[in-house]
Amino acid sequence: MRSKLQKIGLVLFGLVAGILVSLNFSAVASKDVTTTLPIEELRSFADVYNAIKQGYVEPIDDRKLITHAISGMLSNLDPHSAYLDADAFKDLQVSTQGEFGGLGIEVGMEDGFVKVIAPIDDTPAFKAGVKAGDLIIKLDDTPVKGMTLNDAVKRMRGKPKTQITLTIARKGEPKPIVMALTREKIKVQSVKAKMLDAGYGYVRISQFQEESAADLVKQLDKLYKQDKDGLRGLVLDLRNDPGGLLNGAVGVAAAFLPEKALVVSTDGRSEDAKRKFIASPEDYLRGSRDDFLKNLPSGVKTVPLVVLVNGGSASASEIVAGALQDHQRAVVLGTQTFGKASVQTILPLSNNTAIKLTTARYYTPNGRSIQAKGITPDVVVEETANGGTHEQLREADLERHLENDKEKIATPKPQTKNGKSEGETESKPAPFELASKNDYQLNQALGLLKAWQIIQKR
Repeated sequence: MRSKLQKIGLVLFGLVAGILVSLNFSAVASKDVTTTLPIEELRSFADVYNAIKQGYVEPIDDRKLITHAISGMLSNLDPHSAYLDADAFKDLQVSTQGEFGGLGIEVGMEDGFVKVIAPIDDTPAFKAGVKAGDLIIKLDDTPVKGMTLNDAVKRMRGKPKTQITLTIARKGEPKPIVMALTREKIKVQSVKAKMLDAGYGYVRISQFQEESAADLVKQLDKLYKQDKDGLRGLVLDLRNDPGGLLNGAVGVAAAFLPEKALVVSTDGRSEDAKRKFIASPEDYLRGSRDDFLKNLPSGVKTVPLVVLVNGGSASASEIVAGALQDHQRAVVLGTQTFGKASVQTILPLSNNTAIKLTTARYYTPNGRSIQAKGITPDVVVEETANGGTHEQLREADLERHLENDKEKIATPKPQTKNGKSEGETESKPAPFELASKNDYQLNQALGLLKAWQIIQKR
C-alpha cells in the first residue's frame, strides 16, 4: 500500500512540475528563478495533493484541486494578482470595453471580506448609496467570509432585472446596512462633460476603458464649440475613478501634455516590465487606427486645468494626476488618492482562462513612487466645507500590499466622519447628478480657475 502511495506521489510530483512549466512563467520571471524547480517544496505539494485525494471526506475533482492551488498561489502574492477562470476572464474582457451585467462596483479583498474601492457612476450600487470603504459581509444569505474574490464577483454579477441583497458593514455605523439592489446591464460611459459657467468646462472620467481617450477628445470638442471664445478653464474630475487600462491613461494625459512628454515609467524583473510611456501615438494607440489626438481643439494644451482626486482615485487615474502634477500642467485638488502604483499583466492560459499577475511598479515622470502612499494634492480640500470626508479604503489598508520601494510609508490612521447620526443604519439613495451645484470640491476648483484668470489679467 505504501509503495502504491509513493508511486502516486511521484506521478503527482511530475504533474505539478509539468503544470509549472506549461504555465510558461519564464516569460515573466528572471532567468535565475526558472533554472531550477524547488524539488522539496514540490514533493510537499504532491504529498498534500495525494492526502486530499486519498483521505478527504468527499471526492474532489483533479481539475478543481489544481485550479484552487493556482488561485491560492496568486491570491497570496498581493491584492491584485489573481487566477481568472473562463467566466472571470470573459467578464474582464467585456468590462474593459465598457459593458457588462451587474451592480457597478470596483472591489478588492480584505480580511476575507469584499471591500468596495469605488462604485461606478450612475449604476445600481451608486444609486443605492454604496460607498468606497464599505465592507460587504453577506451576499443574499451567504456569508462572504471564505469566498474568493472571483466567487464574490460572480455572485454579484448576473442577468439584468434580477435582485441581490448586500449586507454591508460601514465604519461608524453600529449595525450592518442591508441593501436590496436590482442588477442592470452596466454600460459605462466613461467620459462625460458639461459647461459649468461661461468659459469654464467640466470633464468627468469614471473609468479608463479602451475608448476613454478618444471619447475625451469628442467631449472636449463639444465644450469648445459651446463657447466661441474658447475655454478659460477646465476641471478634470478623476474622483472615485478606480483605474483601468494603462494605454487609456497615457492617452488622456497626452491630451494635455506636450508631444513626447514622459507620462509614466514602469520597472519590474523582466525586460518587458522596464518601460517608459510617453505622449506619443505608439504608447496610447492599440493596433492600426488614426491618432484621435489630432482632432483636439487647439486650446486644450494650454487651458488652465484643475484635476479633482480623492481616496477612490486609483491606478490609472493616479497615473494621469501624477503626470499632470509633475509636469506642472495642472493643479491637483482634493484629498489623498488610493495609492496603487503597480501594473498587472493578463497572461492567457489554456481553456480560455488567464492569470492577472503584478509584474511591475510604476513611477511618475519625476521618479516618484506613490505605492501605498497616493498622490498628495497641491490643494487639499475635503468633501464638505466643515471638513467632513467619507473614510476611503486605500492600498495601504489591503493585506499583502506591495511596499513602497522608494520610502517607508506609515500605515494611515483611519479618518473620522462628520455629520452621521450614531443609530443610522439605512442607506440613502444617491441620485446621480453630473457636476452638482452642491459639490463643494468642484466649487472650490471652479473658484480657483476664476481666481487664476483674475491674477493673469493683473
